[in-house]
Amino acid sequence: MASINHSHQPIGIFDSGVGGLSVLRAIRHELPNEAILYLGDQAHIPYGPRTKAQIRDFSIEITRFLLDQGAKLIVVACNTASAAALHDLRGLFPDVPFVGMEPAVKPAAETTQTGKVGVLATPTTFTGDLYTSVVERFARDVSLYTSTCPGLVEQIEAGALDAPETHAILEAALHPMLEEGIDTIVMGCTHYPFVIPLIRAITGPDVHTIDPAPAVARQTRHLLEQGKLLNPAENPDPMRFFTSADPENFSAVLSKLLGETGPVEKVTWEEDLTLHKTTTKY
Repeated sequence: MASINHSHQPIGIFDSGVGGLSVLRAIRHELPNEAILYLGDQAHIPYGPRTKAQIRDFSIEITRFLLDQGAKLIVVACNTASAAALHDLRGLFPDVPFVGMEPAVKPAAETTQTGKVGVLATPTTFTGDLYTSVVERFARDVSLYTSTCPGLVEQIEAGALDAPETHAILEAALHPMLEEGIDTIVMGCTHYPFVIPLIRAITGPDVHTIDPAPAVARQTRHLLEQGKLLNPAENPDPMRFFTSADPENFSAVLSKLLGETGPVEKVTWEEDLTLHKTTTKY
């Protein structure tokens, strides 16, 4: 019996909101032939203050939904969800390739000249075992200065990349780090690369910013090659987007952040924590 070729199936990507679009952007650059499904769980954003159990439950159901839509590989394009759920996802779906987010502390430790690194991430990322493990393995000789940037995710979700409130949040986070002498900043949340231009305007050109998205895209390519799942077609299906909040708002921000768009469909959480599509599409 001939085996089924899954190479034409899409990559599934999810995040709590639009932050994972920074990862999608890198995957599009690395793998232009791949079809993509993207789900932003905006009904539950932000994930950062939520419990690990909640985030795990959301991540499991979103994974099931994307697999039901035909995804051949799942990218957990959310540092918080990766920290809370990636281990369990791999255990529950052993035949599915997963790519998660890991705080880019290792390249930061290798890059810094002052030995002082800033890390911007959510509370759940900082308290997770993954972050602790990465720091213990790669940053024992580096001083880390951290900030959860309260309110920044919400500003980016609104597309307010250059608003006064966004400036104020980043200045409050970055100025104490700059006073300590950091020369490298890690983007520990997938939302934050969208404000790298603003971060650089505050820090100046001598502070290096590290966006983990290109490395995630390369790992995605590696797993697809390993599983013989690379799409050989040069004209992939259009990207499809899902949101658990307002498709119209998602579509507006999508165009601003990504510079391209696609159909946006509404998904609804039921009381039993299952996801269902509706007919609303933008």
